[in-house]
Amino acid sequence: MTNTEDTTIDVEEIKKIASEKSDKEQKEDEEALTVMGKLVRQISGIPELDDLVEGPVISIEKSSIYVDLGPFGTGIIYGREFLAARDLVKKINLGDSVTAKVVEKENEDGYVELSLQEARNALVWSEATEAINNKTILELSPKEANKGGLIVEWQGIQGFLPASQLKPEHYPRIDDGDKNRILEELKKLVGQPLSLSVISADPKEGKLIFSEKDGAQKERREIVEKYNVGDEVSGEVTGMVEFGVFIKIEEGLEGLVHISEIDWGLVEDPKKIFRVGDKVKAKIIEVKDGKISLSIKALKNNPWTEAEKKFKKGDIVEGVVIKFNQYGALVSIEEGVSGLVHVSEFTSTEKLKEKLELGKTYAFQITLFEPKEQKMTLSFLDKDKKAE
Repeated sequence: MTNTEDTTIDVEEIKKIASEKSDKEQKEDEEALTVMGKLVRQISGIPELDDLVEGPVISIEKSSIYVDLGPFGTGIIYGREFLAARDLVKKINLGDSVTAKVVEKENEDGYVELSLQEARNALVWSEATEAINNKTILELSPKEANKGGLIVEWQGIQGFLPASQLKPEHYPRIDDGDKNRILEELKKLVGQPLSLSVISADPKEGKLIFSEKDGAQKERREIVEKYNVGDEVSGEVTGMVEFGVFIKIEEGLEGLVHISEIDWGLVEDPKKIFRVGDKVKAKIIEVKDGKISLSIKALKNNPWTEAEKKFKKGDIVEGVVIKFNQYGALVSIEEGVSGLVHVSEFTSTEKLKEKLELGKTYAFQITLFEPKEQKMTLSFLDKDKKAE
C-alpha cells in the first residue's frame, strides 16, 4: 500500500519552482536582449567614409599611429596622411585621445584608415559655421593685401576680407579707382589687428569670407544711438569722393555729407573745397540703419529765404550760366539761388550752347518760383529775337 503522504504532489511547491524558473529565464532573456541591443547599436554606429571618430592612441611608430576605435577595430594613420599631419603628430603621445576622419573603412590589413589633417580641417569648417551662426567676433591681423582686399589666416585656413567689407575708416577712398593706389592703402592694414566676423564658409570650395562691417555693427549701433536728427556736431574730414565728404564724428563713427548738402551754391568737386584733416561743423539730417547723414549748408543762412522777399514769378532778372546738364543750363541769380533754363526753349543742346556761354551774364524771366522747395525755372530773353 502506498503512503499517500509521501506521494502527494505539492502543487504550491511546483508553482514556486515554475515561478523561479520563469524568473531565471526572464533574466536570461533580458540579458540576451541587452547584449543584442548593444550589438545593434554598435552595428548601426559603424563609421562611414568622411565620418569623424575618436579614440586613444595605442601605438606610435616611425611612420604610423594606431588608434583604438573600440568595437569598430583599430584605426591607422600612415603614409601621406601621416606626412600631411606631421606637425600634429609631434604633439601626440600614447594614451592621448585624438579625433580623426575616416578615409578608408577597411584596408587590406583590416585597419580603418584615418586622417588627422582632414579631421582638423573638418572641425575648423564646423567652427566657421558656428562662428557665422553665433556672430562671433574674431581679432585677426591681415597677412597680405591684393587689389581686391586682404588675406586673413584663421585656424590654419586662409580667408579673404574684401575691401567692400571694410569699415568706412579703413576703406580705401581713391577717386579715380586707381588699383595701384588702392593696393597701397590696403597694405597699410597688413599686420593691424581688426575685429572681424565670418560671413561665408564653403569647405568644398575652400572659401572663407570675412567682414569688418559685421564685427563693428553692434558697437556702431550703440554709438549711433547717442545722436539724433537736428544735432550739431564737430568733426574731421577723413576723405572726399565725387558724391560727397566723409567726416569723422568720433572714434568708430563717420558721417557722410552728400555733395548737395555741402553748400547752397553749386558744388562740383569737393576736393576743391576740403582737405583731409579739415575741422568742420555739420548738422545731422538723417539717422538710419546705423548710418548718419550730415549737412554743412544747414548751418548756413538759407539764401532762398531772402530770395523769397526779393523775387516773384514774371520778374526779369540777370543771371550767370554756371553749368550745362541734360535738361538745359543752370543759371545763378545770386549766391546760392539758381534756376534752370530748359533745353526745350532751343531746338537742340547745341543751339542752347551757341546762345549761352558758361560764365557769361544774360537776362532771363522767372517762369516758376517756389522758394520753399528751392525751385526756379527761367526763360532766356534773346536780344537777337527782339532785334528781329
